Amino acid sequence: MTEFTPEAGSPSIVSVTEKVRPVALGMAVTSVHFLADRAAFVGGEETVALVDAKGEISKVAVHGGGILSAASDGTRLVMGGDDGKVVALNAKSEVALLATDAKRRWIDAVALHPDGAFAWSAGKTAFVKSGKAEEKSIDVPSTVGGLAFAPKGLRLAIAHYNGATLWFPNMAATAEFLPWAGSHLAVTFSPDNKFLVTAMHEAALHGWRLADNRHMRMTGYPGRVRSMSWSAGGKFLATSGADTVIMWPFASKDGPMGKEPAMLAPLQARVSVVACHPRNDILAAGYSDGTILMVRLEDGAEILVRRNGTAPVAGLAWNAKGTLLAFADETGDAGLLEL
Repeated sequence: MTEFTPEAGSPSIVSVTEKVRPVALGMAVTSVHFLADRAAFVGGEETVALVDAKGEISKVAVHGGGILSAASDGTRLVMGGDDGKVVALNAKSEVALLATDAKRRWIDAVALHPDGAFAWSAGKTAFVKSGKAEEKSIDVPSTVGGLAFAPKGLRLAIAHYNGATLWFPNMAATAEFLPWAGSHLAVTFSPDNKFLVTAMHEAALHGWRLADNRHMRMTGYPGRVRSMSWSAGGKFLATSGADTVIMWPFASKDGPMGKEPAMLAPLQARVSVVACHPRNDILAAGYSDGTILMVRLEDGAEILVRRNGTAPVAGLAWNAKGTLLAFADETGDAGLLEL
């Protein structure tokens, strides 16, 4: 392995750039996922590129226009488009139409549940479909910003203006509203089901402890948080939005209340996307200058995966075993690293 100094005055770090298999996709990329051991690069328009470990590319048409949202559970990739359709793609390159909005509205957000249920939104309405059960829907006060299923039970979190709504689609009970002023654009449950966190239009996160709905103010970012990823076991929430990876602690019953976040992998560029390893205390971070680093959470040790000098990194993903890392920048300059 070679040693590489990313900036004057910084300590040299190990580089594995020569081990990366380059992939030229020839299309803009908005996110990266895995379907089994094939990397799925979601394009901005119409197409997903599936890439195997040898770097062979097959492109699949999934929408008749822009792809606005995507979520994957490792076996299927569900996407929403400006054609008003919700579609699923599996590892065999098979595309299935899951839903079509009656008014052909844009599908702004999608989410997947481990038991196969899926959710999507159009305008102020969120929808859930579970197995053979009929489609359920709920209207929230404003356009849906993000969707997330709880890890246990069929419960959906819906981010929107001035807070989030928690909804049990299979129960007659009224949905629960969690207020916080401002626009909430993404949402995630902690893996232990104890906390809910939203990313806001302003440069901040907001959280609630679900046992008592206590607020957690998670501020101090220079820019908006566009990427969040839970560490293996859910002890930390890694986030973009600063020139370091901001790691909020969630190991205690109070989460990050009254605590400062850890800051890892500082660079003179902003973190654009984060992806925690599925099994080990490692994360991958992509930056606005094209740099990608792997970082060990325990001590902040860094490995250089990709040098700077390109468009911002748009997507990072690990396969389920944590043996493959896939990445792409916004222009579609991509790569695979086998560990």
